[in-house]
Amino acid sequence: MLSLFKKFKDGLAKTVSAIAAKTHGLFGGRKIDAAALEELEEALYTADFGVETTTEILQEIKAACRQDATLNGQQAAAIGATVLRRVLTGSEGKLEGGSRPPGGRGSVNASGGGDPPKNPQLICLIGVNGSGKTTTTAKLAHKLRSDGQSVIMAACDTFRAAAVEQLRSWADRLGIELIASHSGADAAAVAFDAWQAAKARGKDWLIVDTAGRLHTKGNLMEELAKIRRVLQKNDPAAPQHRWLVVDGSLGANSIEQAKVFHQSFGLTGLVVTKLDGTSRGGALVGIYRQLKLPIYFIGLGEQPDDLQPFSAENYVRAVFGLEA
Repeated sequence: MLSLFKKFKDGLAKTVSAIAAKTHGLFGGRKIDAAALEELEEALYTADFGVETTTEILQEIKAACRQDATLNGQQAAAIGATVLRRVLTGSEGKLEGGSRPPGGRGSVNASGGGDPPKNPQLICLIGVNGSGKTTTTAKLAHKLRSDGQSVIMAACDTFRAAAVEQLRSWADRLGIELIASHSGADAAAVAFDAWQAAKARGKDWLIVDTAGRLHTKGNLMEELAKIRRVLQKNDPAAPQHRWLVVDGSLGANSIEQAKVFHQSFGLTGLVVTKLDGTSRGGALVGIYRQLKLPIYFIGLGEQPDDLQPFSAENYVRAVFGLEA
């Protein structure tokens, strides 16, 4: 079983190697000089850490160099990690809730007696097509079930038939219940039916996969708003979690996309996907700085277990090549 840090390190290998390729051993024992700092600056920009974060890291390393002319790469890496930890303060989303504690049982007995089941907690996944919403829906359901929670998925991207079939395939593979309808069905009606099913079965969680077409157009925002209104007829607090799924390989371009959804839907968190396939793994830092939305999970591969809770410490150590 891989440790969580090892998963982060392996998943961020392209970002780490992109930095290492530019710095030529900067984070080894090499003495820090002007050329090394230029290499580090280029590497951080290449990895999409952004102007603010890159500037802060370089300023603190330069200040340390002025204090200690013998400063080496390992010490510089430690300084960079300290800055990045500070920037990411508050970035870790902690998922709590569900209608029962992990491993617990519902309060309704076989004869129907006892207290009625609590309302399911609802996670609505939002984002443009191609961001990884549908795959994330399935992986998140798998994660929650592995933690002892019960879950239903709702296929509410009814505009795109492939999305429904993709989620159905995941549901069959993982043995997780799915509420779906035909292509072109009313997405809000599917969400309503799924909530009713989750409530009736005493499920802890309902995860809703939504459409992602035309992300800057009013019709998608209206559809998302309708889903929210319909769900609130069942539970005024729903959806408790409204997470934007962001393709980490898009880098800083994701920020404007995130702002549109945040303004329209009031996001409560982020999931950053596809970090294993990009050298631009610093993008999540810029997204967090801009929106100050907690990052709940990151995608580090294709397998069900490759959706991992975001750990700022593991991320920082992986990026700067520091061992756990």
